[in-house]
Amino acid sequence: MQPSFLFASIGSDLGQMARDTATRFGVDLPHFLAQCLCFAIVAFVLQRYAYKPILTVLEERKRRIKESLDQAEKIKQELAHTQTRTQEMLLQAGQQAAQLIEEARAAAAKVQEQETQKAIAAAQAIVDKARQATQAERERMLLELRREVGRLVVATTARVAGKVLTAEDQSRLVEETNRELAA
Repeated sequence: MQPSFLFASIGSDLGQMARDTATRFGVDLPHFLAQCLCFAIVAFVLQRYAYKPILTVLEERKRRIKESLDQAEKIKQELAHTQTRTQEMLLQAGQQAAQLIEEARAAAAKVQEQETQKAIAAAQAIVDKARQATQAERERMLLELRREVGRLVVATTARVAGKVLTAEDQSRLVEETNRELAA
């Protein structure tokens, strides 16, 4: 039983100490209750008209910041995708350029080959013309030589024979000489 008496005496001592402390600091119950009521009213008014709008603004700002961050992340992904596409397009353009260069080289080689063939054909034509001209000149010179040889044979025969040859004799000697030269 002693422990319960001990707790009772501690409780009354604590109560007395609380009253003494309240008296020492000038606390009286009616003013304290009035202050608590005023505090509750001020807290309610602040909660309703100040804290709630401020918290709403802060939530709205928090939402906008989150949206901005999401939008920035989306833009970052689109930028990365765009850069990838740009790199692919540049690579493709480089390949197309290389292909065009190769086609141009092939076309240039083909044109060069065609021009070479034309030049060879032109040179061959010139050579053929020169051969034909040479052949024609040779034939002309041979004809002239035959005439000259025939004339010389006729003149020599006329001197050796000591007689004047008729036109018929001259043509017969020229023909015989030409046959012998041709053979």
